[in-house]
Amino acid sequence: MNRRSFITLLGGAAAWPLAVRAQQGDRVRRIGVLLGGVERSDPLANPNFSAFTRALAGLGWADGRNVRIDLRWAGGDTNRMRALAQELVSMQPDIILTAGEDLTAAVQRETRTIPIVFAGVTDPVALRIVARLNQPGGNVTGFADFEASLGGKWLELLSEIAPGLKRAAIMFNPDTSSAPAFMPSLETAARSLKVEQIITPVHSDVEIEAAIIALGREPGGGVVAMPDVFLNAHRMPLISAAARNNLPAVYYVSNFARDGGLLSYGVDYVDIFRRAATYVDRILRGEKPGDLPVQFPTKFEMVVNRRTATALGLAVPPSIMLPRRRAQR
Repeated sequence: MNRRSFITLLGGAAAWPLAVRAQQGDRVRRIGVLLGGVERSDPLANPNFSAFTRALAGLGWADGRNVRIDLRWAGGDTNRMRALAQELVSMQPDIILTAGEDLTAAVQRETRTIPIVFAGVTDPVALRIVARLNQPGGNVTGFADFEASLGGKWLELLSEIAPGLKRAAIMFNPDTSSAPAFMPSLETAARSLKVEQIITPVHSDVEIEAAIIALGREPGGGVVAMPDVFLNAHRMPLISAAARNNLPAVYYVSNFARDGGLLSYGVDYVDIFRRAATYVDRILRGEKPGDLPVQFPTKFEMVVNRRTATALGLAVPPSIMLPRRRAQR
């Protein structure tokens, strides 16, 4: 069964009749949520969390009425991830929603019984988060995000919008990124495009700044920001450093481009979090996470920041503006 028809079938199975909902009783359920970003005064300002709670409400679960949502933010800090995972598990919630492989693994290390639904893990089998995609087993299931081939795609897009590209910093934090999964496709694209790859591990804003300055000393440099909860939490220093050093950069998720980065291409995370709510609903109603297949993304989006392109002296090529691109700015 191909992936698209498989996902469509699962989507059709997610509808629950009101009669079944009425049998669940009046007990307030508890949902732990562990996200990788920086805490905000208004959690609903985060589009992913907002999409999740709206979708839950549409399925009959309203925060403060029949569910309580305990939300925690890790801020891209590995030590904080572990501490918050322990804290959420100690609360003994009915289920925990996690974002990304590092947060999922942190929670999984703390419990093998509380159901976990992940939103955005690149290769859950290789990472040993689940045993199999079609029948995960254990207490974890969820929604994968990227495929390994996207590594080459990011480099191709960067070369397309910056045709003078000669060297590309492949930037990530080794402690929090799934970068190794994308390296084979990056290497293939680099050979084809005759672009030198510079593997650039970073652990702090200072290291991000130093790497960007070094790359910007000669023309022809660019940045590929890899999927990484750390880079997402530290995206403003990265975007600002790239702008100051006149470096084009491609990012893996749209909030980078919306916050001033040049170009992003990747999964529509709002859609992933919206779909994750259907699994939380099904598990709260009695299904086992180990019986729910891991699903794959069905929506991708591109965002081009025209103002940043103009500031860098780049013309956005017609090929990037084709209708197949999901979004642009």
